[in-house]
Amino acid sequence: MDRVYNFNAGPAAIPVEVLQKAQGELLNFNHTGMSVMELSHRSQAYDEVHNNAKSLLKELLNIPDSYDVLFLQGGASLQFAMIPMNFLNNENIAYYILSGAWSEKALSEAKKFGETNVLASSKESNYTHIPKQFEANSLQNAAYLHITSNNTIFGTQWHEFPSTNAPLIADMSSDILSRELNIEQFDLIYAGAQKNLGPSGVTVVIIKKDLIEKANKNVPTILSYQTHASKNSLYNTPPTFAIYMLSLVLEWVKEQGGVAEIERRNKQKAQILYNAIDESDGFYKGHAEKESRSFMNVTFTLPSDELTKAFVQEAKENRLIGLSGHRSVGGCRASIYNAVTIEACEKLAQFMKEFRKNIKSLS
Repeated sequence: MDRVYNFNAGPAAIPVEVLQKAQGELLNFNHTGMSVMELSHRSQAYDEVHNNAKSLLKELLNIPDSYDVLFLQGGASLQFAMIPMNFLNNENIAYYILSGAWSEKALSEAKKFGETNVLASSKESNYTHIPKQFEANSLQNAAYLHITSNNTIFGTQWHEFPSTNAPLIADMSSDILSRELNIEQFDLIYAGAQKNLGPSGVTVVIIKKDLIEKANKNVPTILSYQTHASKNSLYNTPPTFAIYMLSLVLEWVKEQGGVAEIERRNKQKAQILYNAIDESDGFYKGHAEKESRSFMNVTFTLPSDELTKAFVQEAKENRLIGLSGHRSVGGCRASIYNAVTIEACEKLAQFMKEFRKNIKSLS
């Protein structure tokens, strides 16, 4: 069977070259006579995989030595609770900017641990844009300010990050490694791997060492950032195969020309699809306001639910998979993470034009 064009929101597309390399090494990794999945996480063979992934991530994202890179489990959802557990106490306040469903969930968890404050929100518009009106440079008793850098459901993305006097924490699950970053703007970044970094199972945390030192001490051992930082993310058995796949994806990014080249491609891919929307005379309508549009998740609606169902079904017949929108928005969503090719986006844009033309000819 030919491979499809995969626009799933996550778990998402993985570069074909990575899958092929993993396939070739599946039974006998690095002359060990074992699969990576069979290696002891205390072995030298796995240790090299683990440290290579960490080193590559630091290189590609220009992560300073003042930060630790952790490989954890539990996805972003565990981080929603782990962050306030470590940094929120009776004397401070956790500030949140709401830009979508995942930031709402992060806030909900934080409320269980202490005082929270919604600094800004675009919920009233059904999250069509990134909040603009807020003052973050004079937050009182701030434990941290939390943002979600990209919103998969609504198709919006921060293009400029807020300046703040508080430690800045960002959920970057759906756009990490998709564009160049100034890591030093942030005190903590976390990301589930299943969009741009590899398969589900590992969560990357990039955390300032100074912040770790300020963490609450009376938290369960396995939920303490200090625990994982001091043990090189080997306190308990890590998701070894997921970390191995992460290392292969990072090698692939480096071979492509690094994050700058990946960013260039992502902007090109997004423009192809947004052009198809904007040039459709209103047949396709983007959910996100133009200045907040995501380069990772392109959301749009059609004139009716019936046409949406027909669009998704015909797309499947043309090997364009994963285009159903989330119920919060309706319509369609094309997730165009790093591994989605320019060719795939061109195929989808052409299909969109042909589908609209066929519908117009019937009316």
